[in-house]
Amino acid sequence: MKLSAEQIVQNWEDLINLIKDNFEGERKEKLLAMYTDLEDRMSVQPASSFDHYHNAFEGGYVDHVLRVTKCAQKVHSLWTEMGADMSGYTKEELLFVALNHDIGKMGFPGEGNEVYIPNDSEWHRKNQGKMYKINPNNPFSLVNDLSIWLLQHYNISITWNEMLGIKLTDGLYDESNKPYFMSRTADSKLKTNLGYVMHQADAMAARIEFEMWYKGKPAQSAPIKKQYPKKGLSNPNVNAQEMFKDLFGDK
Repeated sequence: MKLSAEQIVQNWEDLINLIKDNFEGERKEKLLAMYTDLEDRMSVQPASSFDHYHNAFEGGYVDHVLRVTKCAQKVHSLWTEMGADMSGYTKEELLFVALNHDIGKMGFPGEGNEVYIPNDSEWHRKNQGKMYKINPNNPFSLVNDLSIWLLQHYNISITWNEMLGIKLTDGLYDESNKPYFMSRTADSKLKTNLGYVMHQADAMAARIEFEMWYKGKPAQSAPIKKQYPKKGLSNPNVNAQEMFKDLFGDK
């Protein structure tokens, strides 16, 4: 999948308008300042490194964030409709987490510190679908941790719900989230459903993006297997060395 230059520009405008329309005062100004500072990087960054993950193409990150934001609002409405208590967080907190849950994928401030860089290995792109690789210049970090750090770097304060929402977006894929989702007592259970909503919204968006990629990828013909007589090596017409090479290569 590939976005046109016009689509990338439109997605960026939609993202900025979400901030302008849903936040106020100093918080809105700080968010806009951060996004303006990261615009050149963020507007063209992918959402992942492998094509079969999700949105591993230019502009894929913003496209993913917009989809997660839509999914989050839909999931919130569904939970509400089904009778869940959704009073544990605000609409602003929901939108804030949806917009910033993956912002750690922007990497560290400064030129050349983005997380994903184009893969210069044609073999890996063609045979593994690894379109981007992780920037070796950056220190190791988990995306959710870097997201929280990056918001702090830009002096954007976050609520406990927002911190928890960003952290729990990956659900049980992150081992450190287990104590939150698998509490053993009533008192230690989550006091908000924001983590559940965000994990489901992110999983939904990523799955949709995978399906869009899968439906659009070129069809691959199955490899042709060489047929050998059933009697195998006992057949005088079969060259054992040739048969071995066909099966295992030049090893």
